[in-house]
Amino acid sequence: MISTVVFCLLSAVAAVAVYILVTTFVTRNSIRTKRAVAIKEAEAEGEMIKKEKILQAKEKFIQLKSEHDRMVNERNQKLNQREQGIKQGENALQQQNKELENRRREVENKNKELAALREQLSNQIAGYEHKKEELDRTIREQNSRLEQIGGMSSEEAKSILIENMKAEAKADAATYISETIEEAKMSASKEAKRIIVQSIQRVATETAIENSVTVFNIESDEVKGRIIGREGRNIRALEAATGIEIIVDDTPEAIILSGFDPVRREIARLALHQLVTDGRIHPARIEEVVAKVQKQIEEEIIDAGKRTTIDLGIHGLHPELIRLVGKMKYRSSYGQNLLQHSRETANLAGIMAAELGLNPKVARRAGLLHDIGKVPDDEPELPHAIIGMKLAEKYKEKPDVCNAIGAHHDECEMTSLIAPIVQVCDAISGARPGARREVVESYIKRLKEMEDIAMSYPGVMKTYAIQAGRELRVIVGSEKLSDAEADQLSHEIAKKIQDEMTYPGQVKITVIRETRSVSYAK
Repeated sequence: MISTVVFCLLSAVAAVAVYILVTTFVTRNSIRTKRAVAIKEAEAEGEMIKKEKILQAKEKFIQLKSEHDRMVNERNQKLNQREQGIKQGENALQQQNKELENRRREVENKNKELAALREQLSNQIAGYEHKKEELDRTIREQNSRLEQIGGMSSEEAKSILIENMKAEAKADAATYISETIEEAKMSASKEAKRIIVQSIQRVATETAIENSVTVFNIESDEVKGRIIGREGRNIRALEAATGIEIIVDDTPEAIILSGFDPVRREIARLALHQLVTDGRIHPARIEEVVAKVQKQIEEEIIDAGKRTTIDLGIHGLHPELIRLVGKMKYRSSYGQNLLQHSRETANLAGIMAAELGLNPKVARRAGLLHDIGKVPDDEPELPHAIIGMKLAEKYKEKPDVCNAIGAHHDECEMTSLIAPIVQVCDAISGARPGARREVVESYIKRLKEMEDIAMSYPGVMKTYAIQAGRELRVIVGSEKLSDAEADQLSHEIAKKIQDEMTYPGQVKITVIRETRSVSYAK
């Protein structure tokens, strides 16, 4: 029994050993086979990589060789060009050397000729000196003979002759000077008249008279009711925002805008046009449109100034002076448009300066700027010529231009020839028949004084003279004055206007004090 078990164990062990041996053998053969295959694949892949690297190296070599050949060719071309340049330079130097050699020979020949001429001239000078000595000796002999004959020395005779010649020369000179002065006066008068007449003929412009009213045309009378608004609130808001009296009467399809300030009238006209076109007319919208139109007018003023300077060929003008020039478009002087008057004065001054041989550009510049003192942003109590001169000095204009501006009404002494030219041209432009209207200027001045009196009181925000100066509307701040103080203010302004001004009829003083409450829904 035990032997059987031992035999079975031994058989099992032998079987396991045989299995292990067989398995090991099979595994080793498989590994050898896989290794051989892997080695072959690696060798094949290595050969492929080797071939690829060889091809890449060949391509790189070919590329480098072509690049090298190209660089060598470029270098050879540059060397050839330099050689050609050097050859050309050598040829030019050789040519210059030949020219210098020829010039040197010419100079040597000229020097020889000069030496011969110098020797000939020295011989002639020696001959002239000999002749001069003979002439002096002959003159001395003749003078001695004359002294013996006349009984007078040569010095005495010379002094008598000189005195007689002096007296005769003085008389002739005085006569000639008198005739020359008279002829010059006549010629100068004729020439001055000719220059002035030609200047006026060459700068003939139409006369433009400014009005104090503007007619605004509308499509139908139905629009009038919308402009007036409920209980007149729209028209009151428009008048308060622009300072222009809006007259809505029985005139068909027309509304009259009345005011002495052309800028305000233009703002009111454009604002009305936009409101009527848009269709939304109410106080808030009116204030918004008026503010927008005011900005638009400012831009148009600058554009007008730029166009004017370009038309006259004036360059380098300060932007603030350009704005003041454009502002003259909406101002008038004695009924004459101020910008047109300044352009006309500038053209006349340029033509006269050119006729007189002066700088026409400086004259045109002074002529254009001579009345800028009438359109300053603030209006101090000074003549407009002095204000204009100070503005020109402030913005670095030339002294001749500043002096011409300040002296064109004799407020200061003239220091250049441009100043009288500008003065004369200003008078010519203003003195043309129909060019100006004194009544309009005095009327505008009276309305301006009326507004200034009201603005001098504390708490006053805006003042507008309307109805041809028969009414003065004063807008005050509700937080600064009470109702009782506003009532007192109207009496004080009326009393001051009555005491200090002269005006026809009566003036109505209307003080407007409004309280506004504003809130926002978010």
